[in-house]
Amino acid sequence: MAVVTLERLKAQLGWTWSLADEDALLADKIAAAQGYVERLLGYAIESRFGGVDQDPVPPALAEAILQLAAWWFENREAVNEGSTVNEVPFGVTAIVREYCDWVF
Repeated sequence: MAVVTLERLKAQLGWTWSLADEDALLADKIAAAQGYVERLLGYAIESRFGGVDQDPVPPALAEAILQLAAWWFENREAVNEGSTVNEVPFGVTAIVREYCDWVF
């Protein structure tokens, strides 16, 4: 189950024109971003959130998926900004870290 919709990603990207030709690619970016976030979390989002008798998906996790999907759509590879290379948008890992189960 996708946590975010194509419409939400299109809004995140700020597009007001028809992107029907890009729907498949955008859906792939959503799936990849959600998979990445879930691997960082160590669990599937739908196993903890959004189902019957579960809390809704935290908006921050949806935001992390949106940011990452938009980033990967707009930057088809790592981006070199000066002397650093950014593989994911700033803040995505910090958002996800808040929802991880920590075991020591």
